[in-house]
Amino acid sequence: MKLQADQAEGVNVIHAYTERSVSVNGVVYTHSVLVPPTGDVQAWPVTALGELNEGHFQTLADARPELLIFGSGQKLRFPSPAVLRPLMAARIGTETMDTPAACRTFNILVGEGRQVWAALLIEG
Repeated sequence: MKLQADQAEGVNVIHAYTERSVSVNGVVYTHSVLVPPTGDVQAWPVTALGELNEGHFQTLADARPELLIFGSGQKLRFPSPAVLRPLMAARIGTETMDTPAACRTFNILVGEGRQVWAALLIEG
């Protein structure tokens, strides 16, 4: 018996995560990534929370999602509000959670057809 809903074709799904990697559509990434609801996963050039700056979030603001889920690594840590300025200016909602919770939440929301992006920090 099938217990899970059909996944829309072309929608990105996060299948697994570890402390040092995340698997999207069966491809394992060992660096931080931006995951849109559809299309290509993008490398995100940040390896630690303290490196984040406004430029890291400007790309996301330009994509105009309705919501950004920021996965802060294995622990829940919040970025400085100053670095989130591009998202606030664009009126894009932002939720911060640890990366495992961010992955689960992304899958639920994208499965509902929401225009959500995930920014997942993989610390190196």
